[in-house]
Amino acid sequence: MSTKPLGFAFLQAAAAKCLIHLSFLPIFAVTAFAGGAPDFSGAAAILRQGIEDRAFPGCTVVVGTADKVLWSAAFGSLDYSRATPVTCATLYDLASVTKVTGTTAVFMQLVQQGKVRVTDPVSKYIPEFIDLAPTSEDKVWRKQITIEHLLTHTAGLAAWKAYYRTQTNYPAMLHAILTTPLESEPGARFRYSDLGMCLAGEIAARAGGKPLAELERELVFVPLGMTNTLRNPPVQMLARIAPTEKLPNSTNMVRGVVHDENARAGEGITGHAGLFSTAEDLAKLAAELLRADDGNSKWLSQAVFREFAREHDLAPNSHRGLGWGPERGDQRAIGHNGFTGTYIRIELSRKMYLVLLTNAVHPTRDNDKLGAVRRAAIAAILGAFDKK
Repeated sequence: MSTKPLGFAFLQAAAAKCLIHLSFLPIFAVTAFAGGAPDFSGAAAILRQGIEDRAFPGCTVVVGTADKVLWSAAFGSLDYSRATPVTCATLYDLASVTKVTGTTAVFMQLVQQGKVRVTDPVSKYIPEFIDLAPTSEDKVWRKQITIEHLLTHTAGLAAWKAYYRTQTNYPAMLHAILTTPLESEPGARFRYSDLGMCLAGEIAARAGGKPLAELERELVFVPLGMTNTLRNPPVQMLARIAPTEKLPNSTNMVRGVVHDENARAGEGITGHAGLFSTAEDLAKLAAELLRADDGNSKWLSQAVFREFAREHDLAPNSHRGLGWGPERGDQRAIGHNGFTGTYIRIELSRKMYLVLLTNAVHPTRDNDKLGAVRRAAIAAILGAFDKK
């Protein structure tokens, strides 16, 4: 399986449409507020301080509703040299936000089209899932596993394995996952699993009749106008991409290639990671999902969206939606984060969304400062929105 990136000229033209203007503040902040929007200056100050404290070198943020963008901003630089400022056109490695932006969104469309039911067994689409079971007990358990189990991380699959140390392409990666023993009976517990989302991506490809990357473009990105979201970006786009981590035993940074090692070994086309995008593109998806929740989307029905957003509780205390995780708070919300420092949150009760993209793993993943900054920024954003 392979995927062709969107044309560079097409993406370049899309970037040129950005209406945010550069204001040369010490950390290269770029901010645009919609007329009459809430005051997000408190959140902006938190993000600027996060950059000064080296939680991340730069970030982009978008806050909005189903109808309009309330705040779109860029802060800091691509790296700590501060040579190149972040702009609204900066692409970030989404890491696990790929799970909802790509794989889960594709499943929404496949369910809507009647090509898949979430209660279908995995073996309906991947018969070798049964054939390659390493033990008789494993085979019995695998027959019970459904797509719903995969999307709620309750299938009993291992969380993660270092397949990248021995596998070098997507088919080999898939085979390695299929031959890995389950760690528990399906439904026994919640275990966040990259393996499960890799299998989900393969099911989507087989049910949709095309590679996952093609389905993402055709079913999600093109209909929603997400012109800056893609896998395996061409080298011409490197100047727009925030670097992630320094490669081991090298002075080079991972840039324009997926940071997740297993996704990289899987040719950048796995269901659990691999997408690059801008905050403004993710905002388009979030706004459409808010419209779907209200029954106003032409792209997705209210019934399908709410099936994905509701808590499925296939395992004790899991509280997971399909692909989406629940967000802490006093109101109904879903969201997902990514290891590189990315985040999307859709406040269904408040009828608003927020997207915050950073490269917090630059130059190393040994950085625990992002969490506190992000929590404070989210609280400030929600507080400002509630005061409007």
